[in-house]
Amino acid sequence: MINFRLFSFAVVVQLLIFSCTDDQAPETEAVQSETIANLHAPQTSDYTTNPPTISGDFVKFDFSSGAVTTHQTDWDIAFRGTTILVNGGSSTGLSSEPERIGNAAAYIMEGTFSEVNNIDELKFSQDGENGLAIPTGSGNGWYNYNPANNIVSAIPGRVLVFRTADNNYAKVEILSYYKDSDTSSDSQHYTFNYTYQPDSEKESF
Repeated sequence: MINFRLFSFAVVVQLLIFSCTDDQAPETEAVQSETIANLHAPQTSDYTTNPPTISGDFVKFDFSSGAVTTHQTDWDIAFRGTTILVNGGSSTGLSSEPERIGNAAAYIMEGTFSEVNNIDELKFSQDGENGLAIPTGSGNGWYNYNPANNIVSAIPGRVLVFRTADNNYAKVEILSYYKDSDTSSDSQHYTFNYTYQPDSEKESF
């Protein structure tokens, strides 16, 4: 009888240990990798003014949902024409800039998308009066512009690394600026790969 009681007690203790271990184990969200096709980010350009006037709403994107959002403040990056904003920093003076209340930031890495696996916090910058975290202009940021054929081309081997508005991480590889990735179709349609790291304590993808 004593041996049976000791055995039963040992079983109960083991079950409690396993139960506590399971309760204490934190749930980790999986890294998300997706392709977004034909994200339309139109702008209107008036070249009768000097300098030209660029207008239109920015199209906001949220990495955690993997979708365009119309939320006023809950967004990570925003597109208009070839310009990309982050939800962090301050206004740069562009028309119709969305409100920034997050801590998003960005930098550009050279390398293939699969090679960019680690995050360097020291490289991050935010939008502000001195410019954008992702620079605009041919060759400066993610694209080249060819005036001979009026084509905007994503620069191979340039990966955009982002800290999101809520301090998680994402990397983006822009594939095309044209609808259905066809340069004979309408421009201002982004197709891009992205990987989202939802755990702010993990500085890797």
